[in-house]
Amino acid sequence: MAGTDEDAVAAEDDALYVLTAVLLTPAKFPSVLGDDYPEACAALGLAPLAEGYGLVLGQDGEGARWTVVIDDVSLVAVAIASWDCGMEYDLSPDERTVVAALPGWPLAVAVAAPNVPAPHDPGPDVADGPPLAPPDTSVWGPAQRRLGADEIALQWALWREQIDDADFADPASPADLPGAAGGSGAADRQTRAPADSGATDGLETAVDSPRVTGSPVPAADGSGAAGSRAAASVGGATDSQEAAASSPEAAEGRKPAQKTPEGEARSKGHSGIRRVLAEARAYVDTPPPLGRVRSSFASGDARTLRADGPGWSLVARTDDIAFVLLDDEPGEVLPVGRGPELPGLLEALDRMAVRPS
Repeated sequence: MAGTDEDAVAAEDDALYVLTAVLLTPAKFPSVLGDDYPEACAALGLAPLAEGYGLVLGQDGEGARWTVVIDDVSLVAVAIASWDCGMEYDLSPDERTVVAALPGWPLAVAVAAPNVPAPHDPGPDVADGPPLAPPDTSVWGPAQRRLGADEIALQWALWREQIDDADFADPASPADLPGAAGGSGAADRQTRAPADSGATDGLETAVDSPRVTGSPVPAADGSGAAGSRAAASVGGATDSQEAAASSPEAAEGRKPAQKTPEGEARSKGHSGIRRVLAEARAYVDTPPPLGRVRSSFASGDARTLRADGPGWSLVARTDDIAFVLLDDEPGEVLPVGRGPELPGLLEALDRMAVRPS
């Protein structure tokens, strides 16, 4: 998304050359900023208004970074839709809609305005408070985990085609249900990138790896790689799953993992998945902060669900499976089979989720 060279709004009595814009609403906000809408607003020092905001990111005539917050959400939504379609759109909000002009950018922007100095933070003589800066995503943590979930939701078909439904065991025993003794049974199948690959491509099976390296978040050069492990079926376990979670390019030529005795023992359960599913169920009875559960369009009659919580993110389609990412499992993606309970859980979450207006 990018505006034209002439796009400008008033900020700190200077022209702002618009580079991009994003929505900050309960249904759609930069998830890298927080697990929910109030948390994302707090990261910018904004009150979580129900109507939300539009964030306009650009540079002033000196090249300084500025984020202009406006309350004309519809204007920003139209601009984003136009840019996504390859159309030009002159994003020039009325000064009366400007809520705040914040120094810096809360998100990474890869482009710069022409004919002005390189992007830099404004000096303390013109900025009130420290400048905004993107969260650190150089290492695995909450921000990168949420970015990974964003990538899976955006490229659902590419990730889904790597999972074979036959790998999920037939859930026949109530003892396998999450919450029951020993329930949820996640298979501990592991892959990792070769040591000389920089965790960007060529993932291979590594049965002796205690942990998976890589990330579903694309690398800075545009390549992507992720390790994955574990496939838990809600209502049933699988003990024969190679959970594919690399980029489509990296997935080519991958070999099936072999199960070790240690992996067999760990496959009896995955406490992280059980915790995520339990906390997601709790959302149905006790609504979480606004934006923790969001529902967006998908193909057919299905919806794409996104839920986040302390240390975890879940991406699912209401007619399909789910994927879980955990802070405690760096770079790993854990598929969750439908089983007898997941459909009902996803339907319940979809009913209480925030939806785009």
